[in-house]
Amino acid sequence: MIQLNALTKRYGSFTAVDALDLTVPKGELFGFLGPNGAGKTTTLRMIAGILRPSSGTVHIGGIDVSKNPIAAKAVLGYIPDRPFIYEKLTGAEFLRFVAGLYSQNGKDIEHRGHELLSLFDLDNWRDELVESYSHGMRQKLIIASAFIHKPDVIVVDEPMVGLDPKAARILKDLFGEYTRRGHTIMMSTHTLEVAETMCDRIGIIQGGKIRALGTMADLRASSANGTEGLEQIFLKLTGENAAREFVDVLDA
Repeated sequence: MIQLNALTKRYGSFTAVDALDLTVPKGELFGFLGPNGAGKTTTLRMIAGILRPSSGTVHIGGIDVSKNPIAAKAVLGYIPDRPFIYEKLTGAEFLRFVAGLYSQNGKDIEHRGHELLSLFDLDNWRDELVESYSHGMRQKLIIASAFIHKPDVIVVDEPMVGLDPKAARILKDLFGEYTRRGHTIMMSTHTLEVAETMCDRIGIIQGGKIRALGTMADLRASSANGTEGLEQIFLKLTGENAAREFVDVLDA
């Protein structure tokens, strides 16, 4: 479970995230959408304990991230939008390294690492240095590393970037099965089709505030004709006429 209470992040006079209140319960795959600069990544980094909030609180599984960051991070898996991997480690060594950060090792970790590498077609590369991996392979490895310690909560920022269609399908199935087993996933994505088909609920953020929140049925019910898809709803909330208005200026 993820719980945000009046979560705020300021940079000088600029407010990137403005008093967010949000609860993502156990067993839910929550989609977090918004245009560039809306506050998505800043919010996810505060949840992961990478950024300190200016005010407000984040609780992961009932644990206050600011007051008890080690315990909170122990139950969290984080997949950033720009992952860093030690290139002089092999794929298998990297998974062992990440597991070690959570004080996990031994036969269970070796078995889990082997399963995760096999799942993403990286088993033949397990003993190759990460510096030889393609961008997509690195993305698959960082996703595998988020699952290595079996976290209760996973926070993921743009997970589909760089993935081939097969890996994207595997990831969708993995996320769906993980939440069905009672875990929580909060996912930021620009791929609206992915959010519409995968997520139990969706929140749309703009200007640091959540502008819409609910299931697809809820979002459709609040739209003009009650039948719009997520793309139409998203564009109406975030400015669908920008390109048309720009062309009007050019033609003036």
